[in-house]
Amino acid sequence: MFDKGEYVVYGSKGICEVRDVTTLNMDGAAKNRLYYVLCPSGKRESKIFVPVDSDKTIMRRVITGQEAEELIQKIPDIQEIRVEDDKLREEKYKECMRTCECKDWVRIIKTLRVRIQKRLAQGKKITVTDERYFRIAEDNLYSELSLALKIPKEQLEQYITDHLK
Repeated sequence: MFDKGEYVVYGSKGICEVRDVTTLNMDGAAKNRLYYVLCPSGKRESKIFVPVDSDKTIMRRVITGQEAEELIQKIPDIQEIRVEDDKLREEKYKECMRTCECKDWVRIIKTLRVRIQKRLAQGKKITVTDERYFRIAEDNLYSELSLALKIPKEQLEQYITDHLK
């Protein structure tokens, strides 16, 4: 169970703060069932109500600063995604995104950096799908690392580069 004030990763919504753990006084909500009241990072006025006992969407604690440092050190060893069939590429990206794991977001970012560079070198445009998944994976990863390391999100790319030298 998560505590009030704790930060979690909640499925595709990303980083959320647990604002409350309470019952809901709403039509259709069981009166004795506990719910998390989540506020997505960057959208303070939004609220998500999630039953505490639900397992429909992945919800996990944000990694610690030490885990973030360890992940950054492992980036060179994290394998890219290998997909030969372009039709299966987006499904593989979706699979990695659904895990809500930093390592899988790194895999997407590494894969797409190489793919984008190759396409540009060939005079081709970046596909909309590649651009979308790159942006989502990078945003999710950098948001979590920013919180864990207490570093502004805008400085993370440089921070990672500096630590991998």
